[in-house]
Amino acid sequence: MYNKKTFPDCDRRSILKALGIGTASGVLGIFGGMPSVRAAGIPKTPYTGGSLPALKIRSVKAIGTAPQGANLVVVKVETTEPGLYGLGCATFTQRAEVVVAAINNYMPDFCVGKDVDNIEDMWQSFFVSSYWRNGPVLNNALSGLDQALWDIKGKRANMPVYQLLGGKSRFAVDCYAHADGKSPEEVAVNVQKYMDQGFRYVRIQQGGYGSLYLAEKPDFKDAGFGSATDDFMDENAYLLAVPRMFKEVRKQCGENVELLHDTHERVQPMNMINMCRRLEEYNPYFIEDPVSPENMDWFSQLRMSTSVPFAMGELFNNPNEFVSAMASHSFDYIRCHLSQVGGITPAMKIARLGEFFNVKSAWHGPGDVSPVGHAAQCHVDLAIWNFGVQESVEFSDKLREVFPGTPELKKGYFYVNEAPGLGVDIDEKMAAKYPINNHAGRWTIRKRDGTIIRP
Repeated sequence: MYNKKTFPDCDRRSILKALGIGTASGVLGIFGGMPSVRAAGIPKTPYTGGSLPALKIRSVKAIGTAPQGANLVVVKVETTEPGLYGLGCATFTQRAEVVVAAINNYMPDFCVGKDVDNIEDMWQSFFVSSYWRNGPVLNNALSGLDQALWDIKGKRANMPVYQLLGGKSRFAVDCYAHADGKSPEEVAVNVQKYMDQGFRYVRIQQGGYGSLYLAEKPDFKDAGFGSATDDFMDENAYLLAVPRMFKEVRKQCGENVELLHDTHERVQPMNMINMCRRLEEYNPYFIEDPVSPENMDWFSQLRMSTSVPFAMGELFNNPNEFVSAMASHSFDYIRCHLSQVGGITPAMKIARLGEFFNVKSAWHGPGDVSPVGHAAQCHVDLAIWNFGVQESVEFSDKLREVFPGTPELKKGYFYVNEAPGLGVDIDEKMAAKYPINNHAGRWTIRKRDGTIIRP
C-alpha cells in the first residue's frame, strides 16, 4: 500500500509505474500476487483475524434478580480469557424461572468450547437447535446469549457496541415518558411535568391499559366466574375516554409535544378504526398495538380507514413475522422487544429491513427489561438511520447499584456510558439480595360476561 516510507519522493505517475498499473502484467500482478506487487508492500498472507487470539466460551449461566420489583434475568458468558465476560438481557418477567432453567440446563452444553467471535453462526444454530423454535422462553435465552456475545466483542475491540454496528447516527437516544392519571386533566398536568423536564415525546394513558378503573359492575364476578383477581374492562367506556384525554392534553399542552398511546391489543378492530378516526385531529405520534397478533389481517382495513400512525410487534417472537407486514406498509414503527425477539443480531436485520419500507424503530423498553437490555437497545438506536423513538424507564438507585453503568436519562435523552461493549456490569452479590419469584403478574382481563380479552 502507498505510504511515505514505501515511496518517499514519488509522484502519482511514478507510483503507478512502480505498481505496474495500466499494464497487463501489472493488473495480473495485483490479482495474482506477482513479486513486483509484493515488493511494493501488499501482503500475500490472507487476513486471519488480526492480532486477537482465538477465544472460547468457558461457561454460561443465568443471573436472576428483582431489585425494582420486576423479575430480571441476565445471561453471563465467561471466556477462556481470565476476567473477560459478557452480559445480555434474557428477561421474560412473567416466566422468569423457566428462562433461568433453559439457560442453566441447556445453554452450557450448546455454548461451552465455541468461538465467542462467531455471533451469527451461534445465533442461527441455537435458534434451530431445539428443532421447534419461535417460543418466548427460548427466544429470551437466545437474546441474552446474543447480547452477551456482542458485549464481549465490543470489549475485545475496545469499542462501544454501537461502533461495531456502524457508529453513531445521532448524538443520543430520544425517549418518551409515561404520563397517566384518573382524569384527562390529571393526565395533562403530568404531561406538562415531563415537558418541563425536557421530554419531547410522552405516552398518555388514563388509568393504565384499557382504563380499567372506568369499568363498573363486573357481572362475571357476581356469577362466581373466573378468579377473584381477574380484571374487568369496559371497552365502550375506554373508547369514549381516549379521545377526550387527547383533546384535553392538546388543549393544555399544545402542539409542541408528540403524544403516543398504547391500546395493548384490547380493542376489537372495527372499534379501533372508529376511535382512531376521532383521534386524527389530535395528531398522535403513534397508536401502539392497535390489534392483537391474531388480527394482523385487519391492518389493510386500518390503513384504508385512518391516517393515524401505528406501532406494532411487541408480541412478535420470530423475526420473520415482520417481513410481510413491513413490505405491505402495515405499520409505521417497529415495536419489538430486543430481549424477546433474539437480541441485537435479529434487531439489526429488522431495522435494516424497515429502512427500505420507511418503517422506524420504537423498541419495547418497559421496567421489566434489565439495564443491560436497555443498553443494548440504545446501542442499536444510536447506529441505525431509521430510528423513531425509544421507550424510557426511570432506574432506581437500587437498580443502578446492582447494574453499574446503567444508561443515563437526561432531558428526555438516553446516553450510554461509552465504555467498551454494552457498558453495563452486574454486582452479583447485590443481585442475590433481590431474588426473583414465581409471580406471573395480573394479565387476565375479562369482558362483563367473563369472556377473556386478549392479550
